[in-house]
Amino acid sequence: MPNTVTGALGEQAAASYLEKRGYEIVARNFRSRFGEIDLVAQNDRFLAFVEVKTRDEEGIGHPFAFITSAKQKKVIRAAQYYLLRFPTALQPRFDAAAVFTSDGKVARMEYLENAFY
Repeated sequence: MPNTVTGALGEQAAASYLEKRGYEIVARNFRSRFGEIDLVAQNDRFLAFVEVKTRDEEGIGHPFAFITSAKQKKVIRAAQYYLLRFPTALQPRFDAAAVFTSDGKVARMEYLENAFY
């Protein structure tokens, strides 16, 4: 299981990726009683709720494999709560970022738009 430093490293990599593509990060680690959303980002069309999974390159299993259906349901419920608190005309979307680290640094990242719904 990744530690807090590793998780923060992955979230920063995903945030940088999104910002380079014209997104604004509007929330990090949004918490509600329903669950947590790692990143909330928006551009002129979408409000992306992003689940970030960070794993060492030598680790077992792909980071996306750890976004279980139970985790997806928690993120969806948290997103519904977010939308009640912060209404928007933007199209909501659920994305996922798989961040691979090596020697404490980001080695690579895979980003999947519309990862689940």
